[in-house]
Amino acid sequence: MIANFSSEMEEEGISIWPRMEPFMLGALQVSPSSKLSLHYLRKMAMYVRTRDGCFPVLGWSMWRHIACGKLQLPEDLAWLYFETFDLLVGHSPEKRLEWAESLSQCSSKSELDQQRNKLSVDTLQFILFLFIQQLNRVSLRSSLMVEEWPSHRTRSPSPSPSDRESKTSSQNKNWDDLAHLSFVNNHLAEILELLVEPSQLTRAGQAQRDCQISLEAVRSLSLLLEGSSNQGKTIQPVYRLLTKGPLQNEAGYSTKSRSFPLQKLLLCLQQTLTLNPFGMTGCLHSGKKLAWAQQVEGAMKRAKIARNTHTAPPGSKIVLMSQVLKQTLAKTSEKLTGTNIKIHRCAESFIYLLSPLRSVTVDKCRDCTIVLGPVETIVHVHSCQNVKIVCVAGRVVFGASSHCTAFILTPTRPVLLPGNTDITFGPFHTFYPSLEDHMASAGLAVVPNVWDQPLVLGTEGLLNASQCNTLVSLETVCYRLIPPAEFHTLVVPYEMEGDTCEIPGGLPPLYQEAVEEKKKRIKDWQKTAADAKLNKEQRRQFQALVEIKFHEWLLETGHRQELDSLIPPIFTTQKTLNSQEINSVKANGNIITNGKAEGQSTAAC
Repeated sequence: MIANFSSEMEEEGISIWPRMEPFMLGALQVSPSSKLSLHYLRKMAMYVRTRDGCFPVLGWSMWRHIACGKLQLPEDLAWLYFETFDLLVGHSPEKRLEWAESLSQCSSKSELDQQRNKLSVDTLQFILFLFIQQLNRVSLRSSLMVEEWPSHRTRSPSPSPSDRESKTSSQNKNWDDLAHLSFVNNHLAEILELLVEPSQLTRAGQAQRDCQISLEAVRSLSLLLEGSSNQGKTIQPVYRLLTKGPLQNEAGYSTKSRSFPLQKLLLCLQQTLTLNPFGMTGCLHSGKKLAWAQQVEGAMKRAKIARNTHTAPPGSKIVLMSQVLKQTLAKTSEKLTGTNIKIHRCAESFIYLLSPLRSVTVDKCRDCTIVLGPVETIVHVHSCQNVKIVCVAGRVVFGASSHCTAFILTPTRPVLLPGNTDITFGPFHTFYPSLEDHMASAGLAVVPNVWDQPLVLGTEGLLNASQCNTLVSLETVCYRLIPPAEFHTLVVPYEMEGDTCEIPGGLPPLYQEAVEEKKKRIKDWQKTAADAKLNKEQRRQFQALVEIKFHEWLLETGHRQELDSLIPPIFTTQKTLNSQEINSVKANGNIITNGKAEGQSTAAC
């Protein structure tokens, strides 16, 4: 019977799959509090249905009452969940800018609370959002089954590139569509139980076998599930598929009662669920792949880009950049706009992605500088070493990383997950001509900007600033703010159209003073050199000495590689470009790698 139903659905082209973004962007990569277990969420689901002001929408004040008073969560953690969920909701850029303006006018905690009290979320969807935090719950059994333990699998011959890519992507559950499908399959019954009205629950909070779920409650499943009735050509929320066509009968939907029998709905979804066709697995196997020739001596692997931007709907667009080694890679393109970027296992490279982006994950990278266009939701840096991030973003998160630096402009407090050491925060310190236009399209403003107020999550919950900076512990001594004396601005070395000619919002006073002091020293040096009245030979010797010292500094700091990679491209004719041609190449936004330019036909991502 089940096999017949499944084959019928395949013939009809009907399939339902887990949405990517709630898991990828919404699930914090840390084992959740025990207070977010199914037991407590069942109690919360019953509570909100029986209290005024909690259903169908839940405001911040009532969530704070539940989280802090009932679940005993710290207020900052309660707000982190509430704010993260709101980041995922499809607010227009105009709404986000209005919200930012309102927050920027708050001058006290009471005014901030009053503004936050105006924010509300869909109650049932928020409960489901809290439930999927279990995605990263630490399992004792799985933690014992580590890859390093000797086994036939680890001794097998080297895997193919596709196997290796699939394996590395699956290690990050937030990006692993197989993990998303497994999670939904394993917990679908509990997910549906959270949608049942209290009158149909037992005293223990469990759903009765013959209970019904209303259409309004099933609508909330659209947070987690979507699907198609024409083989992925048209994407629809799950409730639409369940209320018409072949699935209406299989799911038991009654137009009279506008409800579904729980058991029939559960069976229908279990039989119809499939892997997200627009997830990482599909992107790696059928997405367009682009490679750059390695010109640097010692480079052993080929850098790859896999993307599904040509087929995926909004919210599911992915670009995977993997194993970029000792290169400078720059791109601005409409095809990058609104995409979720994963930068994976890159090393000793300089990466510029200067378009408005949906999200960015930097995973297992080392010794890289990454400059991003405005990121609407979250920039997540995970398992990285000596990586510098420069971005305007809805939120910035670090996990299990060391010796990394973030120059950021963000309206939300940066989040430090467990396992970080020596993270440095500094104010956003660069610009490019179209930056402010890109910020407006992403709904990001220059204020509020709380780059210097990180929120630290330890293994035992939240840590306050005094714990982070006074306790001698690998877990707690995890960040610092860059001293003004160490601060320098960054110049984006590409030309493009636009009106932005300075850092949006400017620099904080102490850092602006430090920059002005450095400029003054340069002027003083130039004046000293001019006042020395050197003859022609002395000037030549002096210039040679300065150049020698400068090149020594470039080598010591690693900046020599960055400058070398910006050398104008040489075409196969070996003709050297003049300055006008160089500017033309830069203005076109082509990818430049190791001094070689890839034309737009090969760089279109």
